[in-house]
Amino acid sequence: MTNRKLGEIIKRQNPVTLPATATVQEACRLMRDKRVGAILVTESDGRLAGLFTGRDAVGRVVAEALDAATTTLGAVMTVQPDTLKPHAHAIDALRMMSDGGYRHLPILDGNKIVGIVSHGDFTGLERARLDEETGFWEIL
Repeated sequence: MTNRKLGEIIKRQNPVTLPATATVQEACRLMRDKRVGAILVTESDGRLAGLFTGRDAVGRVVAEALDAATTTLGAVMTVQPDTLKPHAHAIDALRMMSDGGYRHLPILDGNKIVGIVSHGDFTGLERARLDEETGFWEIL
């Protein structure tokens, strides 16, 4: 179970996307309705432009007193987020998210968006392996 590929985790996903011109309010409503914590922000040709998360809504919009009805995702999204390919292993994604301090990671096959993983998508065994690795490096 600790050697799963990301493609196995996302195989039935239909990633939630919006264009960079969509408003934060639209994104938050969609996140609520779809019960997701992140929106993949796309270019007009469907390529990944950025990532917008609940943390972005709080830290970049609410905390700065921006108007969610008029602020576009392009103005507050994370530009060029880290990504992985579907053949990468789950532990690789967990390492990236742990090292980078984020909870969502887009999965791309070339330039095509194929999914997104979040910390909650991984099994206890996969998270335990990361904890074990982290503990090992802390001892050294």
